[in-house]
Amino acid sequence: MKFTIQSRNDEISNKLMKEARVYLRDFGLKYDEEEPDIVLSIGGDGTLLHAFHKYIHRLDKTSFVGIHTGHLGFYADWKPSEIEKLVILIARQEYEVIEYPLIEVTINYRHSEKSASYLALNESTVKSPEVTLVMDVELNGEHFERFRGDGLCMSTPSGSTAYSKSLGGAIIHPSLPSMQLTEMASINNRVFRTVGSPLILPDHHICTLTPVKGPDFMVTVDHLQLLHKDVKSIEYKVSNEKMGFARFRPFPFWKRVEESFVASDLIYEREDDEKKK
Repeated sequence: MKFTIQSRNDEISNKLMKEARVYLRDFGLKYDEEEPDIVLSIGGDGTLLHAFHKYIHRLDKTSFVGIHTGHLGFYADWKPSEIEKLVILIARQEYEVIEYPLIEVTINYRHSEKSASYLALNESTVKSPEVTLVMDVELNGEHFERFRGDGLCMSTPSGSTAYSKSLGGAIIHPSLPSMQLTEMASINNRVFRTVGSPLILPDHHICTLTPVKGPDFMVTVDHLQLLHKDVKSIEYKVSNEKMGFARFRPFPFWKRVEESFVASDLIYEREDDEKKK
């Protein structure tokens, strides 16, 4: 079995990376940066996003596992103190692969038959270099609305807890093959109208954005920021490819949501209740 390690490159992460590499080699695993069977991401969710894009060409052959050296993440759920336990489980290959949906982004150009395609684990956003983004939104080839505002965000289910949530999007369980379109500061008045609500689209839908104003756009794909010129359309769909996570123990998605967004508030409330008694 072959492995590699992606580190956030801070002192703690690099120390853990060296320890894990020694442990895994001692168990007979081979370190291989080119064709790994499993990728250990040590850092946070951002580190795992970098690992995902680095090995995006091997999604059908490579699984990922995250060790967080900061706050608990949705992709990095192992603690540094558990490194030895994790190594033993990897060496024994005692894990199952859990697949998460991805979105496929295709950018078509006005004066070229070529297109650019990307995969996103979290989300993709579209903004205009100008003040206002003006886009026609089509669903399965049918016009839905003309959007005016700061931008649009299309997220995966696992990415629904990231930027999409801050835009008022719903949190979607990763077992649901879908994508979610959320608005950034849409213009709604007597003249201009948008639905003003997130849209959760199933995996057989295609969402196409067609420019009304301006051919140049800033498009993000996870942490990547890309300026595309002469854009004819931007298409989003749920990809046939998926991201495989090596799961060694139960860690329910809603438990992660609770610990990330709710648990600390409950702790403070309990402390306040104790003080009142």
